[in-house]
Amino acid sequence: MNASDTKNSPATNWERIDAMTDDLIDTSDIPPLDEAFFAQAQLRMPKSKVTVTVQFDVEVFEWLKAQAKDYENLINVA
Repeated sequence: MNASDTKNSPATNWERIDAMTDDLIDTSDIPPLDEAFFAQAQLRMPKSKVTVTVQFDVEVFEWLKAQAKDYENLINVA
């Protein structure tokens, strides 16, 4: 990544995405969750957490906080 990469805005039309209803989303490539899926599913319990100090750009941190009250979980998922 170079400096010019961070100056370009993404081409995603978020207004169009936000306006979409569930029936407009193409899910045809997602296999059904049938009995065979659940027969092979395994329960995964979360591992213990570790405390670390991380530095984020202010804009990134504010965006994460705006997504959910438990924004720490968003960071953990990423």
